[in-house]
Amino acid sequence: MSDKPETETELDTRHAEKMAKKKAARDKILATKTIEKGLLIVHTGKGKGKSTAAMGLAVRAIGNGMKVGIVQFVKGAWSTGERAVLEKFPDLCVMKAMGEGFSWETQDRKRDVAAARNAWEMAKEMIHDPSYKMVILDELNIPLRYDNLEITEIVDALKNKPADLHVVVTGRNAKDELIEIADLVTEMTQIKHPFRSGVKAQIGIEF
Repeated sequence: MSDKPETETELDTRHAEKMAKKKAARDKILATKTIEKGLLIVHTGKGKGKSTAAMGLAVRAIGNGMKVGIVQFVKGAWSTGERAVLEKFPDLCVMKAMGEGFSWETQDRKRDVAAARNAWEMAKEMIHDPSYKMVILDELNIPLRYDNLEITEIVDALKNKPADLHVVVTGRNAKDELIEIADLVTEMTQIKHPFRSGVKAQIGIEF
């Protein structure tokens, strides 16, 4: 092997050959992916960004002319940036804030259970409404964690959702039963968070 450095032309040629092989391998893999279906997607983990990622999916779906339903299991009718944006598309996005805050705020288990049940009933209506192409169950994992809803009922309903409907579930501590039936699960891992350094929630970032 020569110690002479490669010329720019030689580097370009080698790069093109390498990328051509990679593309051929990629095309071969893609050719085997032929299934079309509605996905069950779970965003969980301690890191920030679970609901944010779900709202990004909502924007993407709306951009493709798909109707999206959003049920917020914990958040009440809070003023948020995403709400302000999504409300500009009333024909393509319906957002229902059914929660009354976190359990440590309400401090009332019966109230939490009732709120979770009401939110789930709304979610079921959306899931079975054929006009929706995506339903986001924001923070559903929270009432499931506290057993305010029965995981078996949720799993059964999601396993039997319409075949072409995408459902997105967010929240920490996703139950194993939910993870088992999901098509796509992403765990957000926290590395650093400004809250630990005394920084309060910032407009445009947290809400």
